[in-house]
Amino acid sequence: MEKTIGLGILGFAHGHVNAYCDEWRNPAYGIKVVAGWDHDPARLNTAKSAYGLDICASAEELLLRNDIQAVVIASETSMHADLAELAAAHGKAIVLQKPMALTMSEADRIVEAVHKHSVPFTVAWQMRVDPQNLQMKKWLESGELGKVFMVRRRHGLPMGLQAEFADSWHVDPVHNRDIWADDSSHPVDFFQFLLGVPESVTAEVASLYNPRIPNDNGIVIYRYPDGPLAEVNCSFTCLAAENTMEIICERGTIVQNYGDVPSCNVPRPDHLAGLKRYDAQTRVWMASEIDSPPNHGHRIRGLAKPLAEFLRGERGPIATAEEGRTSLRMVLASYVSSRDGRRVRLDDPSIAKV
Repeated sequence: MEKTIGLGILGFAHGHVNAYCDEWRNPAYGIKVVAGWDHDPARLNTAKSAYGLDICASAEELLLRNDIQAVVIASETSMHADLAELAAAHGKAIVLQKPMALTMSEADRIVEAVHKHSVPFTVAWQMRVDPQNLQMKKWLESGELGKVFMVRRRHGLPMGLQAEFADSWHVDPVHNRDIWADDSSHPVDFFQFLLGVPESVTAEVASLYNPRIPNDNGIVIYRYPDGPLAEVNCSFTCLAAENTMEIICERGTIVQNYGDVPSCNVPRPDHLAGLKRYDAQTRVWMASEIDSPPNHGHRIRGLAKPLAEFLRGERGPIATAEEGRTSLRMVLASYVSSRDGRRVRLDDPSIAKV
């Protein structure tokens, strides 16, 4: 293997980064987590104990190290733009946790910094590398099932039912807007990956349980020119579920189960296909050979390999800065639609003001 990539972590707020660091302890990935910084001393000390990394007093100190060629930015979302600009100015490759930013202007700053300094950049979207999701994309791109009419993705978490979650940074508007912006971004970005950029958005987003955890449930309909109609259905007060994806096509249907936390982490029947398709020609359901993961943590760890390949220059970005900005626009448009009670085009200037 060629030279190992030295990596720094800028913030440990987003818990997924711990799964990557744990995986990257295996030298086969060619990634060495060298140092970390966090404005929260408790998180930083926990990371030091867990991964044996050096701790830095500032982000600047970490970025000045010659043994670090790349960084993962996993801080609170409100810090993403500042840290991305700083990392890009120091010539470091960047892996950015989702969501990309709080506002379109912050996303613009990140895109500008990446291009100004010509640094490798990717957003860490787990749903873009999930093997079953890649299989669904392959099936659609093959054209075997004909025209795509409707797509539905149900996505959720049980966090909104946990009282202590109201005290987390994830629902603090200073750091991260709310749980809707934080986690609906996953299926929203997946729709961009699967279907492209929609024409317009119609949404209803509501606070239905704990007012300290706002916008815990929502439904968004994305309209694509000449189809399909695509629905993202998110509940962050969801304890258990099963079906996660339905794709209705001219010559068949695709169904996926066990594709998110409420469906993946609860007991399920043995030996059932997590992904299958029905073909009009054969008139039978065909199960994919790709197994569903045993739990959601397995999915998160699945990002470690493609991220390592990106950092080593062996693959392109999982999602470019421009794609990250577009996914943010798709999410923020849902706020405008729900607030104003109207269909919102993706080029509506109101999105930049949310």
